[in-house]
Order: sequence, then structure tokens, then C-alpha cells
Amino acid sequence: MFSRLQSLCAALGLVIGLGTSAQAADTILTLTHDGQTQTFDRAALEALGTTTIETTTIWTEGPQVFEGVSLARLAQEIDVQDGTLLATAINDYTVEIPLADAVENGPILAMTMNGAEMSVRDKGPLWVVYPYDATADYRTEVIYSRSIWQLDRIEVVQ
Repeated sequence: MFSRLQSLCAALGLVIGLGTSAQAADTILTLTHDGQTQTFDRAALEALGTTTIETTTIWTEGPQVFEGVSLARLAQEIDVQDGTLLATAINDYTVEIPLADAVENGPILAMTMNGAEMSVRDKGPLWVVYPYDATADYRTEVIYSRSIWQLDRIEVVQ
């Protein structure tokens, strides 16, 4: 009887593990703050509300339309006003983005470009995009260096 129970638990553990892996596959952003980790799939990010930016970039040709969650809205969601965001890409490349950048009409975590979801090949699943055409302040090497693509993790450091 005990070995049957062990076999059943092992089988259930495998099923639960497969379910967890499937859920992890849907996660496009992992956010860590104060020792707590929160994961977001596309729908969860969209539920925060989206913003659209039309701008040119140094990586694309002509004006592009980006849609995503503003950094300001994300900061509001996790209730932080100061500190630094350590934004990390799929390949473990990390940049520092001061929370001071998280302002209204500022950068977004773009999920789409010209209405299409961005694949990893196309700088997705998330790309930090500033409204570069809005002001010369957004057209500097410092800002360009913060425009990380293939973003999948953010850690808040205060």
C-alpha cells in the first residue's frame, strides 16, 4: 500500500511539475522587490494598463509604434518611489535604470511594436523604450544604454 502511495505522489509531483513549467513558460517578466518575487505573464502586464509611444529609435528605421506598461505604472504597482531598477535580459546582460526615470510620459516596457508582439529575435518579449523623439534629453548615450531589450527580469534595489 505504501509503495502505491509513493508512486501516486511521485506521479502527481511530475504532473504538478509539468504544470509549473507550463506556467513559467508564460511568464515574460519576473520582478523582485524586498525579497519578494512577482511574475507577470502578458495578460497580467496588460491588466496594469498600457501606454503607446510613437517614436524613432537608433535601432530601427522610421517611426515605430510601441505599446506596453509604463515604468511609472509598474513603480506605482509595487509602491516604490526611489532606488534603482536592475533590468536584466535573457542573456543576463544587466543595466541600471534609476526610478527617477519612471515618470508620466516616460519609458515603457514595450510588449508590441507596430501592433505585433515582439519575439526574442525582434528584441522581445519586452524592450524598455523611451519616447526618444519627445525631448533631446532622451537622445543620449546614457538613455540609449538603458533601453534594454529581451528584458525578462527586474530587481528593485533601494
